[in-house]
Amino acid sequence: MVLAETLKRAAPESGAAITVAGTRAVCEPTGALWLPEFRLLVVSDLHLEKGAAFARRRQFLPPYDTAATLALLEQAVARRDPDIVVSLGDSFHDRIGSSQLAFPFRERLSSLARGRQWIWINGNHDPDGVEGLAGEVADEIAFGALVFRHEPKPGRARGEVAGHLHPAAAVTRWEKTVRRPCFACDGERLVMPSFGVMTGGLDLRHRAFGGLFDPARLTAHLLNAGRVYSVRYGRLSG
Repeated sequence: MVLAETLKRAAPESGAAITVAGTRAVCEPTGALWLPEFRLLVVSDLHLEKGAAFARRRQFLPPYDTAATLALLEQAVARRDPDIVVSLGDSFHDRIGSSQLAFPFRERLSSLARGRQWIWINGNHDPDGVEGLAGEVADEIAFGALVFRHEPKPGRARGEVAGHLHPAAAVTRWEKTVRRPCFACDGERLVMPSFGVMTGGLDLRHRAFGGLFDPARLTAHLLNAGRVYSVRYGRLSG
C-alpha cells in the first residue's frame, strides 16, 4: 500500500483541520488544539513537575520535564497568539506541584498568561486547582457548542473536548510499525493527546476508549516530526 493511501498528511504550517460538533478546529503539530472562532488554544495533561513529584517519593527521573514542556507551550502560544488558553487538567502531576514550582518557571507561566484569559481545568492529579499562578480555575467550561473538561464522560457526549486518556495510535507500513500520540475525533467529540514531554500514551484501541466514539467516523491525528498525520481508525495497527 502506498503512503498516500495509508497516511493523509497535513501541511506543517496548518496542522490538521477538523470539525468538532460543527466547530472548526486545527490539531497542531505541538499537540495543542486551535479554535479560530474563539481565538482559543487548548493543551491537555501538561503534568508539570512530574520529575519533582517522583523525587518526593524517592524515585529519581531526569529533572528537565517542566523546562521542556514549558518551552513547547511557549512555542504553541507564540504560534497562534491566542486570546484564551485552556489547560485541560492534570496541568501539574500532583496536588502540590504548583505551590512548589520554582520562581523561573512561575515567571514563564506568568508571561504566557499576560494579556490573555488563562483557564486551568481541574484534573484527577490536580483536583484542587493551582496555587499562586495567573488565571482562573474551573471543573469545566463551555465555548459555543463545545464543553472542555478533563475526563471524558461515559458514552457519547457531543461537543466534549477532554484529555486524561493520553491517546496514542500505531500505523504499520512496509512491515515497520510507528506509534505516536494522537488527537482522537469522530466529529462529535475530541480526546486530546498529552502535551507533557514525560507522559506515556494509551492505545486508541484500549477498552478505556470503548463507547466514546463512533468507530466508523473515528480518525486518529498522529503527531510525528512536526507534522500531523490523519489515519482512519480502521487502518490503525492493532
